[in-house]
Amino acid sequence: MNNHQLEKLGVPRECFKAALLGIQRAAKAGLGKQVKQLIEAVVADPDAHRSDPVFHELATDLAEAVAFTPKEPISYRTWGAEGIDENTHVQMRQACSLPMAVGAALMPDAHLGYGLPIGGVLALEGAVCPYAVGVDIACRMKLSVFDVPAAELTAARHLDRFEQALEKGTRFGVGKAYDKKQRHAVMDEDWTVTEITRRSKDKAWSQLGTSGSGNHFAEFGLLTLAEPSTDLNLPAGQYVALLSHSGSRGTGSAVCDLYSNMARAQLPARYSELGRLAWLDLSSEAGQEYWAAMNLMGNYAAANHHVIHRLVGQLLGGEVLAQVENHHNFAWREEHDGRKVIVHRKGATPAARGQLGVIPGSMADPAFVVRGLGEPTSMNSASHGAGRRMSRTQAKAKYTWKAVQKDLEKRGIRVLSAGADEVPGVYKNIEQVMAQQRDLVEVIARFDPKVVKMNGDGSRAED
Repeated sequence: MNNHQLEKLGVPRECFKAALLGIQRAAKAGLGKQVKQLIEAVVADPDAHRSDPVFHELATDLAEAVAFTPKEPISYRTWGAEGIDENTHVQMRQACSLPMAVGAALMPDAHLGYGLPIGGVLALEGAVCPYAVGVDIACRMKLSVFDVPAAELTAARHLDRFEQALEKGTRFGVGKAYDKKQRHAVMDEDWTVTEITRRSKDKAWSQLGTSGSGNHFAEFGLLTLAEPSTDLNLPAGQYVALLSHSGSRGTGSAVCDLYSNMARAQLPARYSELGRLAWLDLSSEAGQEYWAAMNLMGNYAAANHHVIHRLVGQLLGGEVLAQVENHHNFAWREEHDGRKVIVHRKGATPAARGQLGVIPGSMADPAFVVRGLGEPTSMNSASHGAGRRMSRTQAKAKYTWKAVQKDLEKRGIRVLSAGADEVPGVYKNIEQVMAQQRDLVEVIARFDPKVVKMNGDGSRAED
């Protein structure tokens, strides 16, 4: 008996496995010719057949299926609603229908992603969703302020110094690696916490200090402090700063793919429409493994930025005066409204009261160093950037990279490499996005890009 025949008998898809098990048992018991009638009887009254020696699993599954009532999606608050399309809200509402969802919010840079929207915040009780974290686990920002005179960054005779520091101190693109492994203590950590991290250690080591494709970048710019900053321990003025955006490279992607597939394989059929929003119970072996691997990827991504800033900084020269960094694409154990929950921030910046972070715009627009205000309804979160307003395919059809590059040169912004899918026009207005989240973060400094490097081969990556 095939699936189509089972459906005609009234067996829902989520009960197929139990039905086939019963059919096999019936065949062994010499009841093959009676299978249709037996299944019809179980479908008609599942509770009466819970002790049936042949079809008890089917009876139990059917009874549970009949009793199941889909959970109404929890509500969520949206910032910058006028800039967020309906498809993104559809995706967010689906995420809010997870049975263990207890809190959610949508940031002003939100747009369609995989599973959870980019800019989505989702709190779950006792579970973690690999695709609500994302493919690029622990993608993050880091800003280093140097004691190099600010005037040198805008002086033509000094420009080569900054360009060479970025060209020689970074690697961009899918699969990019160093021939000579870089040094960092993260490689001395326990990479045997899961099989996938154990097998990926050598690859991760070779990619340490590199950046991927998509919207990853490293850039020099002018950091402006309108007032003295106790957070950065710097007086008011302008400073040369290095800002980078990168994550956990190929290993992080492999961790996401493996554990997301495991979650989907055990997803009850009644939740099949959730697809990439499949979750892992944190008390399960798979859930514990993913959590350990995710946190290792967090340490690795932080080390990745440390190496990038070390290499570029050594080539630039000068001392580091201050640094700010933060994750996005991660899950944290936190307490909200008296509940211990797992807060997923996919393309969202942690913004607990007093917490520092960096929110970038685009290659031509400012980034902002911010201090969190701890807004409860955002789950202590803010945007992770300006947010896309068009797809990469649309961007490549609309813009010519060389023409945009020349225009940026006239504006005093030197872009060493990038693609048409990352030009300023594909992003929302960062000033508007920041205005839409004044209750989430306070701006303490502004960073204006001057020399920018990104991947230039057009490879695609999730934001």
